[in-house]
Amino acid sequence: MNPANQKLIIITAPSGAGKTSITRYLLNTFPDQLDFSISAATRKPRSYEQNGKDYYFISTEEFHQHIRNDEFVEWEMVYEGKYYGTLKSELYRIWGNNKLPLLDIDVKGAIHVQQQYRENSLSIFIQPPSIEELKKRLESRGTESPESLQARLNKAAYELSFHDHFDCIIVNKDLNSACREAEQVVQNFFNTFTPIH
Repeated sequence: MNPANQKLIIITAPSGAGKTSITRYLLNTFPDQLDFSISAATRKPRSYEQNGKDYYFISTEEFHQHIRNDEFVEWEMVYEGKYYGTLKSELYRIWGNNKLPLLDIDVKGAIHVQQQYRENSLSIFIQPPSIEELKKRLESRGTESPESLQARLNKAAYELSFHDHFDCIIVNKDLNSACREAEQVVQNFFNTFTPIH
């Protein structure tokens, strides 16, 4: 299998912009064409998260071993001491099932993947209507301390400056509308290529 011929779809956004909700919607809408690319993460699972479904939860040492072995398509230290990455083996797993990987990843990671698969990827940037709205959404989760909230907002402001690096920008003012817009963009992407198995 030549990875250069394989297609993939990248969804990226600042934290709280709605990329996970839109990713779930796309996976439910296109179950025969798309499969979720499970990222590796060194943080502890949240109560509702399952290893091997939401993330591959691994130790920092294991993560560094994967880096040394050049086993990531992309990886980042997203927050201090917390690493996330996309394993090459995960993309091959999905391509092996004749589906397209759908990556829900951090903005810098998305740029790295896009650079490697420029001809064969669709990248969608989910943009919040404003930083103020993003702050409200993050506060409503009830999971952030004042310090971590500020760190996320600072990071979001930085990430928003990269929005024009991506194929498509969807402003998530209303989640249902944003989901339908993403569905149309993905459908158009399917219509413009023939998968190579």
